[in-house]
Amino acid sequence: MADAQIPDKPALEGLEDKWDAAWTEQGTYLFDRAKAAEVGRAGVYSIDTPPPTASGSLHIGHVFSYTHTDVKVRYERMRGKTVFYPMGWDDNGLPTERRVQNYYGVRCDPSLPYVEDFTPPYEGGDNKSSKAADQVPVSRRNFIELCEKLTVEDEKHFEALWRKLGLSVDWTQTYRTISDDTIRTSQLAFLKNLERGEAYQSLAPTLWDIDFRSAIAQAELEDRDQQAAYHRVAFHKTDGSGDVHIETTRPELLPACVALVANPDDERYKPLFGTTVRTPIFDVEVPVLAHPLAQQDKGSGIAMICTFGDVTDIIWWRELDLPNRTILGQDGRVIADAPEVLTTQKAQDAYAELAGKTVFSAKKRIVELLQESGELIGDPKPFTHPVKFYEKGDRPLEIVSTRQWYLRNGARDEAVRDNLIELGREISWHPDFMRVRFENWTNGLTGDWLVSRQRFFGVPIPVWYGLDENGDRDYDTVLIPSHDRLPVDPTTDVPEGYTPEQRGVPGGFVGETDIFDTWATSSLTPQLAGGWERDPELWNLVAPFDLRPQGQDIIRTWLFSTLLRSALEDGRAPWSDAAISGFIVDPDRKKMSKSKGNVVTPADILVQHGSDAVRYWAASSRLGTDAAFDPQNPTQIKIGRRLAIKVLNAAKFVLSFPVPEGAEVTHALDASMLATLDGVVRDATKALDAYDHARALEIAESFFWTFCDDYLELVKERAYNQTDVGQASAALALRIALETLLRLFAPVLSFAAEESWSWFHDGSIHTVPWPEPLGIEGDPAVLVAVSEALVGIRRAKTEAKASQKTPVARVTIAASAASIASLRLAEGDLKAVGRIEEIAYADADATAVSDIELAPVEV
Repeated sequence: MADAQIPDKPALEGLEDKWDAAWTEQGTYLFDRAKAAEVGRAGVYSIDTPPPTASGSLHIGHVFSYTHTDVKVRYERMRGKTVFYPMGWDDNGLPTERRVQNYYGVRCDPSLPYVEDFTPPYEGGDNKSSKAADQVPVSRRNFIELCEKLTVEDEKHFEALWRKLGLSVDWTQTYRTISDDTIRTSQLAFLKNLERGEAYQSLAPTLWDIDFRSAIAQAELEDRDQQAAYHRVAFHKTDGSGDVHIETTRPELLPACVALVANPDDERYKPLFGTTVRTPIFDVEVPVLAHPLAQQDKGSGIAMICTFGDVTDIIWWRELDLPNRTILGQDGRVIADAPEVLTTQKAQDAYAELAGKTVFSAKKRIVELLQESGELIGDPKPFTHPVKFYEKGDRPLEIVSTRQWYLRNGARDEAVRDNLIELGREISWHPDFMRVRFENWTNGLTGDWLVSRQRFFGVPIPVWYGLDENGDRDYDTVLIPSHDRLPVDPTTDVPEGYTPEQRGVPGGFVGETDIFDTWATSSLTPQLAGGWERDPELWNLVAPFDLRPQGQDIIRTWLFSTLLRSALEDGRAPWSDAAISGFIVDPDRKKMSKSKGNVVTPADILVQHGSDAVRYWAASSRLGTDAAFDPQNPTQIKIGRRLAIKVLNAAKFVLSFPVPEGAEVTHALDASMLATLDGVVRDATKALDAYDHARALEIAESFFWTFCDDYLELVKERAYNQTDVGQASAALALRIALETLLRLFAPVLSFAAEESWSWFHDGSIHTVPWPEPLGIEGDPAVLVAVSEALVGIRRAKTEAKASQKTPVARVTIAASAASIASLRLAEGDLKAVGRIEEIAYADADATAVSDIELAPVEV
């Protein structure tokens, strides 16, 4: 160690760039595969890192949760584990497409030819208010190229921010959810699902976003309150005995009505079960049925079932075996062809007035028709109710009938569902109550997982379909590639046994144009990062993974789907532990989200306060706990900055005391401090083993301030004095404490700890062993007693309106007999720090300082 290495005024500024460069050059965080192979799976700690969506910018919530993971990773590395810490980029899917549309002012039109060297209309703006009609249509290939270009740029910015934050990721272990390797893995996993009967295709009612023109899975839904109105409408009993009044918010779906339904226990409607009624306007005979989901206290207690107004309609349609009379197209407008049951001219004329209209316009016209016919009873009654939206969409979802691919997820298979619940219980959840959310989601599934999307930038579904003699698609003739041909794109590649000329002709084939939902690929992150079916040795070294860290809001999507894929493929849970971070909320306790406009981006905060300060703020919150963040007054970040600076200054101060060769800890106060520190090490280790980084930080920080404010002040005179017999003991104890504290802080204050460590050690602190209790015999009560007395002496001087440097001729300390015995062991240090000539003691239950007599001050 050379003193010249220690700056005159240690500072946090510049440490991030300095140490990121050093860590990269030295390969500090590289996965040591040879060592992993030597120690085996038990010696490896592997992380299934969340791949952030590469379609915009990271926000403070990302910094919050990823820091939690990094603290644990750094700890495990120091505990001797060979760490496998990859990073992925989730760059396919709807968010990326929307960003590309807005960023470049384009939209995809698959019917257009590819244009070489295409230049988009503009580049760089978010253009959020642009409409599809104003965007330049481009070919699918041109559109995908723009998606690729923008995500690569976004990923560079993301990596730079993660490096600034100090994530100890192995940057040679990265993947993208749209790379060739990823496409191969995703397609292979799907083909295996298909071969085992876990994947299937079905024509069924589908939740549909009319803006994105794509199917939406149950896990991607969110409810938003919308204005609506109940319309009381008269259905006519077929026997002519009167009317039945229903109340509906969707009168525009009357042509799609297939039945009325009431609760089987509803006495008002029991006589009607098994009879029929005729629909208003369209005069179609439909049955009156019973089902327990019908709510007696909602509306008039009897509802119309239309195909399809909401998800309950789907359940009724399926369980009551009703016909499908879908009238809404994929563009959200009423289709031109009327249902076959509309046989009268009056019904067909009424339907013709609705055809081609949006849902809103169709509703307005059908209400007018009902008013004209007298079948609308009274005025509509407005109210507010929750409506299903795609979480990234702008308009309510509709339900249309489409042919889609599904994966069996236990919704209709009790054995699969029970197995998922059991595997979930084998995982250690941090905090444990998050497991309940997983179980509630799993038990509440109403349908299998819809994995196909009618979009462009994603993993192609690797199938073709045979065409019959009329050129129609034969869904019973699904053509799949051999595994060794993957990856494939069915829109350009040709199935085995066919030629390119047979594409789209009778007796030939046609490729699937749908892609996988992005979660269908993200559900394979362990396989993508760990080399499943690509690198068997690596896979066996890291899988099943140790840790899945993630946010609580995607338990239903990412965690569930990953567990499902692992259960189907390997019959096991994909990780041993799941660490679930809470949300970041604004000062009003509202969750931060882009849609609310209250998101804080972290780059400026990292620059202004330093990464260690931000890491401290994140690590101060326990897993599963929401944290408020006020960018105008980031109190906890300021506290973290103060701590990091204090670590640098304390290290510089401690290193100013030379440690003589052969020094030993002999002084009672020094031994007491180190014995106390042993307890800190034990407690912090126990907390980090239990994924409680906040508790570990709290324990280390509390001791650190005692160490700086009390112990350092108490022993500095002795440590300076080369002639004092206790100098070597003090200097050695200070050095031991510094080394231990820096290692305790290293997972959180990663830059300050590394900087301080470099002043007196070669190599990185992040690869040295985590501290162990030294077992030095000492009584922690000594440090406690002397610290209490020191506080009392300081207070007495303050009350006497004297400087802390004022000499004291005599002071009396009242304390218990045990405390007095401890004080006598460190009396020399106490006199030195308090500048006290004489200390007297008196018996008392609690420590108190009295009768302070200040020494005369020389003029």
